[in-house]
Amino acid sequence: MKWLASIGLSGTVLALFAAVTSIAIGWTYLSTKSQIDFEVRRAEARQLLEIFPADTHDNELVDDTFTIDAETPLLGIREARQGYRVRLNGDVIGVILPTTARDGYSGDIRALVGIRRDGTVAGIRVVAHRETPGLGDKVDIRKSDWVTDFNQRSLADPTLPGWNVKKDGGVFDQFTGATVTPRAVILATRRALEYANLHTATLFETEAESA
Repeated sequence: MKWLASIGLSGTVLALFAAVTSIAIGWTYLSTKSQIDFEVRRAEARQLLEIFPADTHDNELVDDTFTIDAETPLLGIREARQGYRVRLNGDVIGVILPTTARDGYSGDIRALVGIRRDGTVAGIRVVAHRETPGLGDKVDIRKSDWVTDFNQRSLADPTLPGWNVKKDGGVFDQFTGATVTPRAVILATRRALEYANLHTATLFETEAESA
């Protein structure tokens, strides 16, 4: 029956090894989690400040959040995400909304759209995509300044037909060899503006107004 004892010993060794490995992984996760959280928060704050620079507000954008449910109409987000309020002297002067273009060429394109109280775009940043390098990835501010053409735009400028690429009668440039991607981002941005317009009372409500 020595072979049974050998199997039992091997099983015990494997179990101990698995336990030690699990403890090591858990310790590594806990010891690095705070640093990971810090880096994520810093990256998030940097993107928000690209949309609403520090001299435009006096609150911590990354801390002034509200939750938007998954599948919220117009925004296209697949899971609950955070929106952000932008305040100056207590007044909400803008919001930053998460939006997802589900019709990107290579899948979802996730973005943040900054909208001022007057309904104009403060800025837009694409935060996640899988578009083709050198073509569709021009929606990324690190690749081109294409998204800056949304700055100051509104539902009235351009009017509805203008919210498209020039090839389709709109006012926005398309990319050579990649029209699907800019179309998707244009539509997602317009829908974010429509959402803000429909929910102005709640998005731009201050504490004094709600008291």
